Amino acid sequence: MQFPDFYRAVPRLKVRDALAAFLGAAEDGVIEYGYEDAVKLAGHSCPTVGSAYLLTCHALTALYPGEVPERGGVRVEFRNRFEDGVTGVIASVVTLLTGAAQDGGFKGLAGRYVRRGLQQFAVDLPLALRFTRLDTGAAVDAEADLSTIPADPAMPSLMARCLTGEADADEQRQFGALWQDRVRRILLDHGGDPQVFRIRHPSA
Repeated sequence: MQFPDFYRAVPRLKVRDALAAFLGAAEDGVIEYGYEDAVKLAGHSCPTVGSAYLLTCHALTALYPGEVPERGGVRVEFRNRFEDGVTGVIASVVTLLTGAAQDGGFKGLAGRYVRRGLQQFAVDLPLALRFTRLDTGAAVDAEADLSTIPADPAMPSLMARCLTGEADADEQRQFGALWQDRVRRILLDHGGDPQVFRIRHPSA
């Protein structure tokens, strides 16, 4: 399996999952995720998948300063409805990293390790998402604004030709390369830009 080289340069996230520890799935429950895991989950790499991955990493880092984040220990609320736009895609990436799931998630064991119901939608929020620790109640609001990172000007016409079957093999490769280059720019060139990846404490 060959991914673009830049995937390996995207920051990784280490979490501790108490359920994984209990069931012996990972030593001490420690699991490390990389961007390639989000790509495998979604089946593709795009600005939505990339920004959802890195935004969640930033949010968990802010929520657990100096600590390993607790997977399964966070509730995540969304300003949009689940069926709106790409909200469902974002939610799936958030689930991967946080464990927080919708109504179909894991129901728990003897009242512990419950993951279902930890995602809520159509919530009145100042930013797109809110991550809240279940143990302390601490929260951060989060949003990715990709408007300042435009696609290459050649993208619209190439996409149209690819979708209609008019593009030749070289044009299809060019389209894919330009598509992934925007993802690269979002994750690497702008990954630490607070105007792109906005993290705020609700009281701020």
